[in-house]
Amino acid sequence: MSARTRSLTHVHPSEVSLQHALDAVGDPVRRAILRELAGSADWTRACGTFELPVTKATRSHHFAVLRATGLIEQRDEGPRRLNRLRRPEFDRRFPGLLDLVLAEPATDECGPA
Repeated sequence: MSARTRSLTHVHPSEVSLQHALDAVGDPVRRAILRELAGSADWTRACGTFELPVTKATRSHHFAVLRATGLIEQRDEGPRRLNRLRRPEFDRRFPGLLDLVLAEPATDECGPA
């Protein structure tokens, strides 16, 4: 196991407060990530494949927030970090919250104003 893999900490949604969940889904960049993951098969999207208007460091921060609130799970495969939306687990903890987030029409909300 590489040092990079050991640095991945996953929090189960049952350990997350409602406030932290709301904070995580309140950001437009993170909502865009969640929508894209919801439309993709598990473990098929690497972090670098998302079109996001942020720097690489900021992108990493957004993925870390999603992981820390139990919304996503990540694993390393070679140089790529793959992602899975933890929808069933998150839905058990916060029924309907992801439905609201994912039903929101995708807009240019995370682009420049």
